Amino acid sequence: MTITKYLLSAALFLFSLSAKAQQQQRLNTGWEFLRSDLGGIWEAVRPVGKGNPEASPIWEKVTLPHCVNASDAVDPDVNYYQGPAWYRTRLKIDNPYAGGRTILHFEGAGQKTDVYIYTTKVASHTGGYDEWTADITEAVEAFKKSAQFKGTVPVSIRTDNSRDLEMIPSSLSDFNVYGGIYRYLNLVYVPPVSIRQLHATPEVSSDGKTAKLAVAVQLYNPGGLTGAQLKTVLKDPSGKVIGEKSTALSSLSGNLPAAIFDIKKPKRWHTDAPLLYTVETTVASNNATHTLAAKTGFRTFEFVKNGPFLLNGQRLLLKGTHRHEDHAGVAAAMTEEMMREEMIVMKEMGVNFIRLGHYQQSRIILNLCDSLGMVVWEEIPWCRGGLGGPVYKEQAKRMLTNMIAQHYNHPSVIIWGLGNENDWPGDFAEFDKDKIRAFMKELHDLSHQLDPSRKTAIRRCDFCKDIVDVYSPSIWAGWYRGIYTEYKATSEAEMKRVNHFLHVEWGGDSHASRHSEAPDKALQSIKTGGGTDERAGDASLYGGAARVSKDGDWSESYICNLMDWHLKEQETMPWLTGTAQWVFKDFSTPIRPDNPVPYMNQKGLVERDLTKKEAYYVFQSYWAEKPMAHIYGHSQPVRWGQEGEEKMVKVYSNCDEAELFVNGKSLGRKKRSSADFPAAGLRWNTTFNKGHNDVRVVAVKGKIKTEDKITFQYQTDTWGKPAKMTLEKTAVEGNIVTLQVKLFDAKGVQCLDAADFVRFSLAGDGRLIDNLGTSSGARYVQLYNGRAIIKADTGLGGVNVAAVKCEGIPTVTLAL
Repeated sequence: MTITKYLLSAALFLFSLSAKAQQQQRLNTGWEFLRSDLGGIWEAVRPVGKGNPEASPIWEKVTLPHCVNASDAVDPDVNYYQGPAWYRTRLKIDNPYAGGRTILHFEGAGQKTDVYIYTTKVASHTGGYDEWTADITEAVEAFKKSAQFKGTVPVSIRTDNSRDLEMIPSSLSDFNVYGGIYRYLNLVYVPPVSIRQLHATPEVSSDGKTAKLAVAVQLYNPGGLTGAQLKTVLKDPSGKVIGEKSTALSSLSGNLPAAIFDIKKPKRWHTDAPLLYTVETTVASNNATHTLAAKTGFRTFEFVKNGPFLLNGQRLLLKGTHRHEDHAGVAAAMTEEMMREEMIVMKEMGVNFIRLGHYQQSRIILNLCDSLGMVVWEEIPWCRGGLGGPVYKEQAKRMLTNMIAQHYNHPSVIIWGLGNENDWPGDFAEFDKDKIRAFMKELHDLSHQLDPSRKTAIRRCDFCKDIVDVYSPSIWAGWYRGIYTEYKATSEAEMKRVNHFLHVEWGGDSHASRHSEAPDKALQSIKTGGGTDERAGDASLYGGAARVSKDGDWSESYICNLMDWHLKEQETMPWLTGTAQWVFKDFSTPIRPDNPVPYMNQKGLVERDLTKKEAYYVFQSYWAEKPMAHIYGHSQPVRWGQEGEEKMVKVYSNCDEAELFVNGKSLGRKKRSSADFPAAGLRWNTTFNKGHNDVRVVAVKGKIKTEDKITFQYQTDTWGKPAKMTLEKTAVEGNIVTLQVKLFDAKGVQCLDAADFVRFSLAGDGRLIDNLGTSSGARYVQLYNGRAIIKADTGLGGVNVAAVKCEGIPTVTLAL
């Protein structure tokens, strides 16, 4: 038996949406895990008992999905693990089909994977993001006939995310190259002849009154059977059957036409009305049937030359963001429930476009984009580093092929991304622009060969901008270069350099819960007119020219102003296709150890656990339909200034008008005007009481009224050099204690601009709830306005002592 016999082609087994329980199941439980390599497969399966207690290393019980780097990706004191890891389980396998095939279907595992049944290797795969399958039928049957079979079959899986210059993505990328079985793994039973791929190709007439749907399938027929019947059913968005076609097959190989449907008055898919049709194809052969179902949609789109984006013939301003597959506590191993929650929070912000960076993402995410109404740019992980050799190129082409084949049916997808920042060298001694251009052209042609209906795109590789259909240059006005008021002019100039311009990646970092009374101060030292792109070294926190990313305060206050300016300008750019802010959620990265939350890219509008930052509401005030109002400063318990000094209160709202109340007194009503920066005119100057203050807003949109309120302290005492800390419990819920450290000067005045790093520790039976990659879930973290929070689990009780260290300040402790 050779390994290649068990390897199936690129788009295998997209599997039925309506599969019966006995045909497909997620293998979530019953797994053991080892974060190291073994001497060989025998160490994973050899018997362990009283007579042989040291026959195997210690394995940890886990559930899938599972990421090797769930914790260490954001551990401030170690490099994240890149190397082999093992998973093992025992499965009761009972295929209900006579002569059927038993399949392990991987939705994604990183980055190289080997699959074993007992001691037999049955499959290998390279690539951490595309789906693939392992046919384990023969190996299972052989093991069942052996003396070792006791009712269950041992399955062992080795994953490996070791650094490898001949693999994509590059380890120079600004995200972790994770290891583990971090997407769902399925056990699938299929009959001897089954459908492994279904492609539905919709075409809509220019007037939108009619449409065609061509359905083609590829069959899986390892036994070489001949003859089969295909039946294809088309259902409209309400579930009504509107078409049915049958065909007899003599040959079962290759790409087989299954049906062509003519549809009158098609209900078109749109971001505001994501209407989906269902295609179900059944193959019948040898007294067994297998059904595969897929969703599809009818829509047209166009990028007007040097102009806007059209969906179904009408302009649609693409209001976008980005997503990385990353979450607090689990890293890449997000469950379906986590993914759904994230995408709904995104849609509630008003997103209608998403770039999935920088790799093929879970099928669950694409399904959600279809059903929620989000236009998609999805790309392969050719990201930074340069261009490798034949093995490297082959992987890139294979991953592009797989991505297109596996996500072909999704109406949300309009762009296949070919690369990101391919002008960034570092992995190879040679950096040859001509060779990069030649390979980019090869990928562009391959994409159009596989799918003529969609566009290609890249971001930030200026010497390749003429190759792809859509190009995004690097524009980071007000963060890496320039100031944010240069955004519109820069964008218009860049738009004129290409046929089709789409601006993806803009914004900046913010340390959640850090606020400023003078957020734009850093702009005073920034030179203008020198460009707004990102260049080598700009992301560093040290050296080089003045820039906000290095010299700014990383406050939520500044980022809200930057976002506010960009969003109000986008409403005045009639030629703009759209943009995608970078990035929706903070995510981990190995190349940013010195950030306020170490190893975190903090450009998110929400934290890594989906806690909303203030900037989320800025976007919502421009993009959301549901009436909302949000007073800036919910995570700012203390404001500061002189007694009697006028201070601004900003309200982010999509309502027509709002009335503000400070300490019970109305400051009057104001009408919203997006051209009136900041906060679209919904801002009031007022004085605060020393000490406690209450602020409330009542906003109206049509006949709907919405309210928001905050309370805070107003500090007028000025502070000197930090001298001491306090540590206190601020909440107790069962075993979970919330701890807060504050920094004061020698006179006991809180230092509200303090941004020192502090380190929490805990001695006793409990543990800190850390390594989450959030501002309140990191044991080593920069203060936000002279304070920092973390939670601790006191465990079984007894004595626990918390401590906080800060360089140059006496350590404080607290008995819990």
